[in-house]
Amino acid sequence: MIGADLPAAADWRLVGAPHAEEHETFEKFSRIADNIDVVLFTGPLQHDLARQAGELPVPATYVPMSGASLYASLLRGVLTHGIDPARVSIDSLPAADVDEAYGEIGVSTAGVHLSEYDRPESARGFSAFHEHLHRQGQTTAALTTIRSVANKLTAAGVPVLRLLPTSHTLRLALNTAALLGTGSRLEEAQIAIVVVELAAAAKPSYSGPGNYWQQELKLSLHRSLLADARLMGATVVPRDENSYVVTATVGALGQATDGFRVAPFMDRISSDAGVPVEVGIGLGSTARDADANALAAVEKARNAGAAAAYLVGGDGTVLSLPVRRRRRQESEPVVASKAAKLLDRLVERLQDGETMVVDAEMVADVLSVSPRSARRVLQSLAEEGLAWPMPPVKGAQAGRPRQLYRLVRG
Repeated sequence: MIGADLPAAADWRLVGAPHAEEHETFEKFSRIADNIDVVLFTGPLQHDLARQAGELPVPATYVPMSGASLYASLLRGVLTHGIDPARVSIDSLPAADVDEAYGEIGVSTAGVHLSEYDRPESARGFSAFHEHLHRQGQTTAALTTIRSVANKLTAAGVPVLRLLPTSHTLRLALNTAALLGTGSRLEEAQIAIVVVELAAAAKPSYSGPGNYWQQELKLSLHRSLLADARLMGATVVPRDENSYVVTATVGALGQATDGFRVAPFMDRISSDAGVPVEVGIGLGSTARDADANALAAVEKARNAGAAAAYLVGGDGTVLSLPVRRRRRQESEPVVASKAAKLLDRLVERLQDGETMVVDAEMVADVLSVSPRSARRVLQSLAEEGLAWPMPPVKGAQAGRPRQLYRLVRG
């Protein structure tokens, strides 16, 4: 049973709302909304369609689709349908998950075609996407997460496999839904404490008032935390030289993390400060309980290499929250790549690789560009989180003060 390993599952009551077509989602949900504390949709499409159709009176989350569901589907396809896993079309899954799954089984993705889910409108083209590729002889089968797409492809004679979540994924989704339901009932009493700590690789070797780099880092980290904390009505206080404590309610934190599906603060800190952090979230009916759980959670994040945030609930539930994938304009990855290459060129040519502090004159000399262009380079590096602007240095002579930047390597 899916619920066999769930904590405190004895007092749960699961209310089903089966439906054949995605457009029926909100109607079916509306019929049971008065009798539930939280709704768990079967996927992101159903979740987004329901939100578009009307206001949801209870907290909502959905079962995420990930690369883990690929393994069973591909194996089933190879054994029972004779498909070639290197020549398939896939919808809904993130490209990173597909690349990771295929990398682990040692199969090239050169002949794998992917159409990612972005919003309900993107799902409308899934059927045509799969059918066109199959008719062109480029694929041996289609893998889809959506029942209606699978039905259409079957009717059109296209070999199709449904991507279904694993039992582990379902358990995590049920845990998340339980946390949201608890938060909606006990939002004022249920406390959430988040510990945000610099990862070991980002901690300065020397701590003290004379370490200007550390002071700048603390200020930038504090500003980034405050920007998100204000949106959830949370407080931010320093814990020690390298960490902060954020105190909020479960309900507010649930909204800020898309229903405990993504890590709080990590994406903004990475963008603003360019440094890795370890994030641990603790829940509890008292501040002491929540703080103890937050410390346990940040330890798990530390052991995982700051790759995700961890949450420890009041009942011992442990969740891993991945870093939010921010949507970018198509041109942005090119800009980021150019900035990263400029940073690499600067680092390679600078003689003093320890301080990594530069100004426009130094950059102009290293890159053989004008001072004005050098200033633009430094500004673009700062916008990408690859350089830190430091206070201007007044010279002995009148004129524009020197603007120093501390280069930040990833």
